[in-house]
Amino acid sequence: MQFSSTFQPSSGGGAGSRASVGSGKTSRPKWARTSSTVWYTPAEVRELEPVREQIEARATVPDLRDVFLCHAWDDRQGAAKELCDLLEARGVKVWFSEKDIALGEPFLREIDRGLAKSRVGIVLVTPNFLKRIHGRSIADKELSVLLHGGKLVPVIHGTTFAELNEESPMLASRNGLSTAEDSMADVATKLADLVFV
Repeated sequence: MQFSSTFQPSSGGGAGSRASVGSGKTSRPKWARTSSTVWYTPAEVRELEPVREQIEARATVPDLRDVFLCHAWDDRQGAAKELCDLLEARGVKVWFSEKDIALGEPFLREIDRGLAKSRVGIVLVTPNFLKRIHGRSIADKELSVLLHGGKLVPVIHGTTFAELNEESPMLASRNGLSTAEDSMADVATKLADLVFV
């Protein structure tokens, strides 16, 4: 499976580049809510479809969160909190360690429960995240589970596809979104569209 052209490094206007991004966002997936204000590239629609199928398959399982937000610890008060807040403002039920793990609770066990009780994983790929996945951090463990399950959407923020590909070719092979192409608010709207059932 090819990675979303959103993540492809620029090649000076070739087929994989995003030189005409503005004019290419003309698609609306069948799962998009009628109130959605964002447009998608045809590649985004095509490549997010398998994730949507996973979400629909788990739609009848009771007590699931819509998304599990995987992030670097250093981003918990910054970009990860911003994305969580934007998703929740759009009606998405988010499992986020900052609000879902109470003091004194076993951290890894609660993360394990959060992973099991979420329809899809969002991996917020930032420079901090790229540093953390080398050190066998908790984010690295979460990423391993999400990669295994095939139900994840990377969100590139403050870094590039090329940098992600150097650190995690497996994650870089997945479909995703980028805040270099859309605002964080528009990325959150696309994710809300994706998980809405």
